[in-house]
Amino acid sequence: MIVYVRDNNVDQALRALKKKMQREGIFREIKLRRHFEKPSEKRAREASEAIRRTRKLLRKRLEREGY
Repeated sequence: MIVYVRDNNVDQALRALKKKMQREGIFREIKLRRHFEKPSEKRAREASEAIRRTRKLLRKRLEREGY
């Protein structure tokens, strides 16, 4: 990941880096790897995330189509 510092503006470059890391999901990955997660917990978490994504997609589709 590359972020260029223009005109010695380190703050702006740092914000750009954080935004790129957020978009890539690096912060989320770090949070998940802090502690060991049992396989059963991982399956349950992934299933709940899938349900959440599906519901969000349905909400957006309903809002767009107006049913």
